[in-house]
Amino acid sequence: VDVSVVDRVMLPDGQIKTLADAQAQPDLKPVADRLRSARSYTLVTPRRVTLMPGKGQTIRLRAALPVDANAPEYRSHLTVITVPPRDVGLTAENAAAQKAGELAIRINAVFGLSIPVIVRNGAPDARAALSGGMLEAELLSPDGVAPAAPVPILSFDIVRLGSSSLYGNIQVRSESDRKDVVASLRGVGVYPEIDGRRVRVRLQRKPVKGETLNVQFIDDDVAPGLVLARQSFTVR
Repeated sequence: VDVSVVDRVMLPDGQIKTLADAQAQPDLKPVADRLRSARSYTLVTPRRVTLMPGKGQTIRLRAALPVDANAPEYRSHLTVITVPPRDVGLTAENAAAQKAGELAIRINAVFGLSIPVIVRNGAPDARAALSGGMLEAELLSPDGVAPAAPVPILSFDIVRLGSSSLYGNIQVRSESDRKDVVASLRGVGVYPEIDGRRVRVRLQRKPVKGETLNVQFIDDDVAPGLVLARQSFTVR
């Protein structure tokens, strides 16, 4: 596997793109320009690893900010990608042995993992708000094979109020029964290059008319378990 530190940016819809891809699109360049990269301040070792079956490898990451660093936080992504073995693909002998008109295809999966690396400069400032709740129905197949059916979707905005990135979990509960978890979504982030992002949560059941849903955004970073923001939504 190859190990590297790559710059990526988050878009207002939650997508993650490489910095180069974002800078190449005029409408995304303002977002890309707001990124404060941590690449220059991080060192990762080793950069390439060969893993034997059943074995693991420790990756060491060192971060050091310069004395004149003035941004609240810097971020890049630790990226691990499998490298195909050298014998992947057809050799010259294999290609010469094929019959005329014969097509040979070999599929080799390449796996990758990207983890945000956040270097904070001073105390974190994680504050948030929720707004713009909307209930809608979307045609979705339950398993990708069965016919699509209407599924209730609750969408809303997470607004970043502080200077730090946000990372937490979404919980949607019914006002009439607090034990009734209507939906949950883990690992939702809002990075500093955007002021907020739209989140869409699939509900486990269709709410009834007049039912009030309580939406909470719960911190899973600076103060795990702390409710950063909440909003009530009444179904009409």
